[in-house]
Amino acid sequence: MSSKTRVAVIGGARTPFAKAGTVFRNYSALDLGVHSVNGLLEKQALDPGTVDELVYGITVQDARLPQFAREVVFASRLPSDVRALTVVDNCITATSAIMSVVDSIVAGRAEIGLAGGVESMSNPSVLFNRRASRIFLDAASAKTIGQRLKIMARLRPSDFKPGIPGVQEPSTGLSMGEHTELMVKEWQIEREEQDEIAYLSHMNAHQATEDGRLKAEISPLDGHEQDLLIRPDTSMEKLAKLPPVFDRSPVGTITAGNSSPLTDGAAVVLLMSEDRARKEGREPLAFIKAFEFAAIDPKDGLLMAPGLAVPRLLRNTGLSLTDMDLIEMHEAFGGQVASNLRAWKRGWQEPAIGHVNRDKLNQLGSSIAVGHPFAATGARIVTTLANEMQRRDARYGLVSICAAGAQASAMILERP
Repeated sequence: MSSKTRVAVIGGARTPFAKAGTVFRNYSALDLGVHSVNGLLEKQALDPGTVDELVYGITVQDARLPQFAREVVFASRLPSDVRALTVVDNCITATSAIMSVVDSIVAGRAEIGLAGGVESMSNPSVLFNRRASRIFLDAASAKTIGQRLKIMARLRPSDFKPGIPGVQEPSTGLSMGEHTELMVKEWQIEREEQDEIAYLSHMNAHQATEDGRLKAEISPLDGHEQDLLIRPDTSMEKLAKLPPVFDRSPVGTITAGNSSPLTDGAAVVLLMSEDRARKEGREPLAFIKAFEFAAIDPKDGLLMAPGLAVPRLLRNTGLSLTDMDLIEMHEAFGGQVASNLRAWKRGWQEPAIGHVNRDKLNQLGSSIAVGHPFAATGARIVTTLANEMQRRDARYGLVSICAAGAQASAMILERP
């Protein structure tokens, strides 16, 4: 970001995050996305007519809503002339959306933009298998009833078994959890370290909920004013009793307790050019200093791309890990966090950048405790970090997010 135009994070809003299949199971992704956008407009007392652009993402897509962001525009309080772009980039969807809005503002195409994402893991598209789909499509194009009945007669009972999207990597056939089991074995991450990351996530998120810091981000929905996945009563002893779920052999270490859950939720961030923020009389929470993205081969560790993205980002900005006052690191799994922290400390495909002081890391909890609606997580993290930077008058904050597909995003926020 070499332009003199600085892009400000003004604020963010989100739904409460809830375990898939529970309290928000009757809300579609569109419902949740609209709630986040309307909630942001309300929290910021923002005139919808001043918004130039909405970039909004979703990972678990509905083929009936291919331009999802545009439907959010139509169903929310935003006027229909707001340009909309849909982003699909797995767990870094929202940070990719933020980058897109930042680019528009720096280029002068926009002054005010919204960026975020949503998942309704309770309502994935239910699909027919390829054979059944072909039969239905052929029947739909048949010219006579007789032809249609003849084609439909080819169906068998097994053709009606629905296919529900999973979390397997299309390129490898392994789930993210199975890949992370490979990572923790490669990096020699013990079960206790993974459980400790999960434990601290819950404790920090509980404290930040009790003192109101996390609640301040949330637009209540159905009477729910806080995240519903935080377990303040957990302990290291309880976590240690949970069985491994991806490698059930004696050497498996990843459990439901040290993994992020399938989550329903939506989040969005308000971005403005510095000049427009001043004209609006708004105080930025922080400014976006720089981005970095990285991609690797899944065989090198599906969720290890932060091991490249963050060192490159620091090198390109001339900053060090010790310059970062706060670090927000997405917790897909406790083992993924530990593996990348070790890569930063030792060096891995990039020179070592040092040890992370845990007092700077995820001080309000992260995805294991709060939840992980794939496309919403980046907007949630940026909102949390920017708010906490303002509270502490911190100079620099670091965002690190791994993603399915063996990619990652990193971002530095700064305050004057």
